[in-house]
Amino acid sequence: MGWNIFNRKKAQGALLDRVRMSGNGESPPVQDTRAAIEELSKVVQNDPEAVEIYLALGSLYRSQGEIERAIQIRNSLIVRPGLDREFKARAWFELGRDFRRAGFLDRAEKAFHEARSLGQDPISIHREMARLTAERGDFEKAAESYGQLDLPLPQAHYLVRLAKDRFAEGNVSQGNRALRHAIRAYPGSVEAWLEQMTQAYKAGNAGKVGDVLAQALERLAPELRFVLFEGLLLALDQAEKARVNSFGEETEWSRACPDEKVVEAVVPVIETQEPDVLLLYYGAMLLLRVEDTDNARSWCEKALMLNADFWQARLELFDLSRADQTLTPFFKEQLSFFLGRARRVRRFFCRHCGLKRDQVFFNCPRCHSWHSIAFRTDITE
Repeated sequence: MGWNIFNRKKAQGALLDRVRMSGNGESPPVQDTRAAIEELSKVVQNDPEAVEIYLALGSLYRSQGEIERAIQIRNSLIVRPGLDREFKARAWFELGRDFRRAGFLDRAEKAFHEARSLGQDPISIHREMARLTAERGDFEKAAESYGQLDLPLPQAHYLVRLAKDRFAEGNVSQGNRALRHAIRAYPGSVEAWLEQMTQAYKAGNAGKVGDVLAQALERLAPELRFVLFEGLLLALDQAEKARVNSFGEETEWSRACPDEKVVEAVVPVIETQEPDVLLLYYGAMLLLRVEDTDNARSWCEKALMLNADFWQARLELFDLSRADQTLTPFFKEQLSFFLGRARRVRRFFCRHCGLKRDQVFFNCPRCHSWHSIAFRTDITE
């Protein structure tokens, strides 16, 4: 009997560790989470007074998207007679998180207020309320809340979101003020520097694009610098599409710099940096936009000298060499098919949870870690 109790306690502890990992923004494998749910369900059935495990079971349901079952568990605890005040506060707090996950923001706010009144940690409440404010689209208040929490990275992020709103409204001065505030709050805010570059590009100021890029490269973590170039290439694509589809009408991209001017401003800045695989690759992609294929080829070759496994540089070199090959129509068709598929491979991933995406993200959609994006320089990553 003693060994059975010991083994059960040990299993419960391991399962609760999985829940804590999930609560800290890490996502355990789906199969592990499902196994934990089944095991915890059995424990709760055998020991209905195990409130800690009951709370953990609700969190596992939430992590799997089974919000209704999570909410049922919280409510069953809240109405339980004689439940300790601390546990009731935690049940209300987790209920608020369940409601937020389900999109019921007003209910979530009420649940957090109940948790606060019962003595739940005010910092955790403040953090959840800041997140609620952001999800409601009140980016100014969200930035203020994260500033009060001494969390400058999310503060800067929501200041950038505020700036984008101001630019969309035509209030350029307030938008620029919000961006400056974001960079003061967190100089490593890649989204703030990128938005400054984008606004300079939209205004037709290629020189400022280069100046902002040079400043940003000095302040950003090396592993995040590629985001600037990915964002700039996206802006160039958006401007090109707007020109094609505008039929002569004025758009937000109408004053954007010509590609040639952007390349003239940006490439010299890249050349001042220490040799870097991704900087060389993005420099090549910019050169290709102005049909400077010889230099683009050279830059891709330099990237491969630094990292022979960098598949994107090999892909571009392979594509550039097609014009020099004598191929049958059938082979050309198949080659175009495979190259097209290769270009759709998800190039970015989260360093914390491994989530793969084909678009830039600043906050991981799965584990919610900030600035964890990385480029898949090795296709096996």
